Amino acid sequence: MTLTSSAAAPGPGHKGTDRRGGVAGVGPTVRFVAAKLGGALASFALVVVLGFLLFRMIPGDPVATMTRDRPTSPEQLAALRERLGLDKPMAEQFLDYVLGLLRGDLGTSYMYNRPVAQMIGERFWPTVLLVGTATALAVALGLWLGVRAAWRRGSAFDRVNTGVALTLWSVPQFWLGLLLLIATQGLFPSRGMRSPVIPDDPVAQVLDVAHHLVLPCVTLLAVIYAQYMLVMRSSLLEEMGADYLTTARAKGLRDDLVRRRHAVPNALLPTVTLVFLQFGMVVSGTVTVETVFSWPGLGLLTYEALRGPDLPLLQGVFVVLAGSVLVMNLLAELLYRVLDPRVRES
Repeated sequence: MTLTSSAAAPGPGHKGTDRRGGVAGVGPTVRFVAAKLGGALASFALVVVLGFLLFRMIPGDPVATMTRDRPTSPEQLAALRERLGLDKPMAEQFLDYVLGLLRGDLGTSYMYNRPVAQMIGERFWPTVLLVGTATALAVALGLWLGVRAAWRRGSAFDRVNTGVALTLWSVPQFWLGLLLLIATQGLFPSRGMRSPVIPDDPVAQVLDVAHHLVLPCVTLLAVIYAQYMLVMRSSLLEEMGADYLTTARAKGLRDDLVRRRHAVPNALLPTVTLVFLQFGMVVSGTVTVETVFSWPGLGLLTYEALRGPDLPLLQGVFVVLAGSVLVMNLLAELLYRVLDPRVRES
C-alpha cells in the first residue's frame, strides 16, 4: 500500500514559501529597501535643515547687494526686507521654506526675480550633459586601463598609468581647468555652451555644443577616471590569486579568456557601485569647473547665487544637488544587493 504525502518534496526550481505564503527572501528584501528609503528620507530632511541654516551664516546682506550703488532710503530698505520675508523671525522663515518645498515651490530669486524651480530646470540639463559625458568616458577609460594595469602588474605600463592616475586624482579641478585653458588657447571655445551666432542646421548646433564641451569634459574626465582605474586595478589584483582562475588556466583556457570571462566580471562589483556613488558627488563638484569655463549649469548658477547671497536660489540648488547625491547613494546600495549574493543572503 502506497501512502501519498500531502506535502510533496520541492523540486529543484522551487523557491520556497514562508508561513504566510510569501516567497522566501521577499520579506528581508522589502525590509532592506524600506530601511534604505527611510535613511535617505531622514538624510534629506537633515539636508533641508542644514541648508537653510548654512546659507544664513554667509556674510553679506541680500538687500544691501540688491540696492548697491542706488540711492535708497531706510523706509525703502525696510519695505524690501518685508517683501522678501527677511523681517520675519528665523523659525517663521524656516516654516515658510518647508511648506514651500512640500508644494514644490522653491521660492523666487532675489537677484533675477524669477521662480527658482524654473531657473534650476533651465540649468539642470547642461550639467547632466557635462557630467554624464565625462562619467561615461571616465568609466570606459578607467576600467580599460585598470584591467590592463592589474594584468601587467609591475610592468612599465602599470607603473606609468598608476602614477598618472594618482597625480590627476590629487589635482584641483579648477587648477587643471585653468591649465587646459592656457595650453589649448585658440583651439577650443573657453566660455559658454554655444557660439553667439550659429546656423539653423541641427547638425551644426550639435557640433557647436560638442566643441564647447571638450575642455570642461576633459577637465572632469582627467580627475574622475583615476578613481575608477585605481579601484578596478585593486579589485582585479585581489581576484588574480583566486583558485578558480588557476582551475580555468588548468583547463587550457587562454589567458585573455581567463581575464575577460572570469576575473573581470568578479572584479567589477566595487567599480560599478563606485560609479553610482561618485556620480552624485561629481554633480555637486561641478561648481568650480562650470565657473572656470562659464558652462551654464547648476555649478555656475551656484557661484552666481553666492555673490548675493541669493538665499532662495542657493537653497534650491543645494536641495537639488544634495538630493542627487542621496538618490545615487541609494541606487548604489540597492544595486550592490542585487549584484552580490552575499548581501542578499545576509
